[in-house]
Amino acid sequence: MNKDFLQSAAGRKLGQRYLALKEALVDLGWLIHGSVTPNHPGHWRWTTKVKSKTVTLALSQEQARLFQEAIANHRKLESNLRQMRAISQEVLLKSAPGTRKRPARKIIPKPA
Repeated sequence: MNKDFLQSAAGRKLGQRYLALKEALVDLGWLIHGSVTPNHPGHWRWTTKVKSKTVTLALSQEQARLFQEAIANHRKLESNLRQMRAISQEVLLKSAPGTRKRPARKIIPKPA
């Protein structure tokens, strides 16, 4: 691994951003995916996919609040993971020598 990149200003900045994202994962609470929508006054429903099938469950007001919080946590988790993957890819590509690129082949048209 090329430690020069990791010790450069850009490498240190990426490393710090990665660690901040990693630390933010610890603060996340319950996780769930899906959506919460009002059904009628005071009643809610949670909808999600299970094995490619849509499943809907009735919720109380308090359950809806808890589910909405868990859904927001799940979205934050997914966002952090996407950013961590992007940072990882950039650091890994810049931390080791890559393959040599072959020169483009010249295609000479055949005479007609």
